Amino acid sequence: MAAIDLTRLRAVVFDTDGVVTDTARVHAAAWKHVFDAFLRGRSAPFDIRADYLRYVDGRSRLDGVRTFLASRGICLPEGGAQDEPGALTVHGLGQAKDALFVQEIAEHGVAAFGSTVALLHELRRRGCRTAVVSASRNCRAVISSAGLMHLFDVVIDGTEVARLGLPGKPDPALFLEAAQRLELAAGEVAIVEDALPGVEAGRRGGFALVVGVDRTGSQGAAMRRVGADVVVTDLAELGIAGSVPVLRR
Repeated sequence: MAAIDLTRLRAVVFDTDGVVTDTARVHAAAWKHVFDAFLRGRSAPFDIRADYLRYVDGRSRLDGVRTFLASRGICLPEGGAQDEPGALTVHGLGQAKDALFVQEIAEHGVAAFGSTVALLHELRRRGCRTAVVSASRNCRAVISSAGLMHLFDVVIDGTEVARLGLPGKPDPALFLEAAQRLELAAGEVAIVEDALPGVEAGRRGGFALVVGVDRTGSQGAAMRRVGADVVVTDLAELGIAGSVPVLRR
């Protein structure tokens, strides 16, 4: 069994959607609703699996709009944050998707993956620090709704990303910011990701261990190509070795 070795690692940084919470499918469904309405008469419908994984998953909301539309040879005006949801701009489509996602979460709540929660409890019991990150502005609301805020020392969401001007994945800036807030070097930190841009970001950032979570069983080879050290279909497959040494002053 692959394991996180806490004799050499002191923290683990988790992506949110699809790793900690079962919200990736909600994001994908919201994107399909918005893109299909926009694409009608222009192009083939959005593929909720292939297009989501290839162009949207792991990217910021606006980068997801840009990347997917570019794949169809479509370019829209950027617009701005004041655009109405559904306006024919990058921001307008992004706002429409966000509104649908927030509505779904408000109505149905958020489910966490039991194996991830169990891993978090065990990591912390062994002295390991933890962080959760996301390009989504809804990250804090999602983690809070799932009742998991107490399991993380650091939470960085899309609002913080925008405030700090951090570039999106596969740039490692978001993960490096989490490591900095944990007061650790990248070489002391593991990354757990379910999206290819996030896996690549972990490798680019020089993190000690990059774990890819391939829940669909279709991305394992691609995850290894872009830098995953370990690929699992569920975090129940990931063990823990040792404990973080107690530093004596």
